[in-house]
Amino acid sequence: MHILIANDDGYLAPGLAALVQACEGLGQISVVAPEQNASGTSNALTLSRPLSVFLARGEHVKGFHVINGTPSDCVHLALTGLLPQRPDLVLSGINNGANMGDDTLYSGTVAAAMEGYLFGVPAIAFSQAEKGWGEIDAAAAAARAVIDQVLALGPLPAAGQTPFLLNVNIPNRADAARLPRVVTRLGRRHASEAVIRQTSPRGEVIYWIGPAGDAREAGEGTDFHAVAQGCVSITPLQVDLTDHASRSHWAGALATGAAV
Repeated sequence: MHILIANDDGYLAPGLAALVQACEGLGQISVVAPEQNASGTSNALTLSRPLSVFLARGEHVKGFHVINGTPSDCVHLALTGLLPQRPDLVLSGINNGANMGDDTLYSGTVAAAMEGYLFGVPAIAFSQAEKGWGEIDAAAAAARAVIDQVLALGPLPAAGQTPFLLNVNIPNRADAARLPRVVTRLGRRHASEAVIRQTSPRGEVIYWIGPAGDAREAGEGTDFHAVAQGCVSITPLQVDLTDHASRSHWAGALATGAAV
């Protein structure tokens, strides 16, 4: 088996090293990761400049392909010519902090996995519930347990078959690998808090994006609820953003001409 691993925290992130180590023994592993932290870049592709690739040489990162771009760039390049062999599975993470609810729309971690999914490769994104890399080895063991469960279900979807996309959030606990694993749906957050206004050393007004809002919809069945209850949350995702429930309304209100 050939596994492609990417992330959004950069190629030196402890979460990436932990996930790579956890996957030892599963087959060939290729790592393609951003040169710098690219959190919050969502599905962005770099189209305004060329991308550079180099092989990392430091301890724990030797042989990693490093790209001066986004997480989606990393997986896109890997699948369209950088790697000589198409991977059977794309993994992303382990992210420094949760990717639950609305976070998934902004997350570079989820986007890297989604890029594989868009190319027809099954993919899993992994995140820790809290920032700081606390109990990262336990989180990596939990990630390996999820991967082993998925592989035990049977052969992975091959090219031309329908892939899957899973979003996994793991509590920062020493017993993470032994926690219950729950299949969930995405919760919702309140709107982000206000921007933070500051003055630069040159006297210019600058702004920082405010913190994410608190959980708004976090009831039973959501990813927020599962993690709060000390469980590993596993949310199947899809890319279809169509509002199917309102199509008939808008068809009656706006559509003209022949039906499609």
